[in-house]
Amino acid sequence: MPSAAEHRYLALGDSYTIGEAVAAHECWPVQLAHALQQRGLTTGEPQIIARTGWTTSELSKALDAAAPTANRHLVTLQIGVNNQYRGESMDAYRAEFSALLVRAVELASGCARRVVVVSIPDWGVTPFARQQQRGARRTAQEIDAFNAIARTAAAQAGVHWCDVTAISRQYPALLTADGLHPSGEQYQRWTDAIAPIAHRAWSAPGASA
Repeated sequence: MPSAAEHRYLALGDSYTIGEAVAAHECWPVQLAHALQQRGLTTGEPQIIARTGWTTSELSKALDAAAPTANRHLVTLQIGVNNQYRGESMDAYRAEFSALLVRAVELASGCARRVVVVSIPDWGVTPFARQQQRGARRTAQEIDAFNAIARTAAAQAGVHWCDVTAISRQYPALLTADGLHPSGEQYQRWTDAIAPIAHRAWSAPGASA
């Protein structure tokens, strides 16, 4: 079992981060760690604090319980789809997401440039959304609104931003059997988008390979 010191990369999120319904090696944080290793970085395997269904408040409580060490070379954060799905307040999301960003920066040794925020994908294009009779247009508008909040907060905090929402809309057929979550192949496309940004984050002042 790797020690905490070997987990140089910490991934925070929900079902998209944990890789619901895909093999462990197919989730995007694991694919990202391997991609960074191919670029010459010693990432080790990522520590993932994520669970299907989590909102911002639930992730915050999980961080309280897990108490991860604050010496990470890279921290990624992708959270909010369940806030949107449950119809929670955007004002509450703004406050809770901003608080999570503060914690993410603290976990990245206090270096904001070591943090990467990943956008929420658009689940409204999936067969699951059609079964739920959720309007694709309304879902897209809400996802865009939540992403706008996260992107603004990321800019204000001085952390990196990566958009995977466009990829989710471009490849709506690349899903698992549940008709909702991305397949390993779609996660590979996410990884291709995230890796160059994560590489820059890893190389931020104070970090080392």
